[in-house]
Amino acid sequence: QVQLVESGGGLVQTGGSLRLSCAASGRFFSMYAVAWFRQAPGKDREFVSTMSAGGHGSDYADAVKGRFTISRDDDKHTVYLQMHLLRPEDTAVYYCAARSGLRSTRARDYELWGQGTQVTVSS
Repeated sequence: QVQLVESGGGLVQTGGSLRLSCAASGRFFSMYAVAWFRQAPGKDREFVSTMSAGGHGSDYADAVKGRFTISRDDDKHTVYLQMHLLRPEDTAVYYCAARSGLRSTRARDYELWGQGTQVTVSS
């Protein structure tokens, strides 16, 4: 069973950058599709980005396209979300997720979740 632990969140000014990490434990991580979701206070959890097993493809939400980049290092069992040009509306708890299937933009498709890391962007 793969377990996920996020890190790298924090407080940053508008226009700044952060890199989130998601460390996975367990076997066969390279066979999992991975994703990042986020949830702002009072809002539903929303899709941010996803990457296929083996890194063969990725998708991004329109709101982050061109500013965020998802990547994975299967040797290190780690998924990253590099975030640039951050905006106050990016403020949320960011969650890493994984599933043993094709990548998906739907939260309900993911069976494994981390505990989340807070990202706060000040104006």
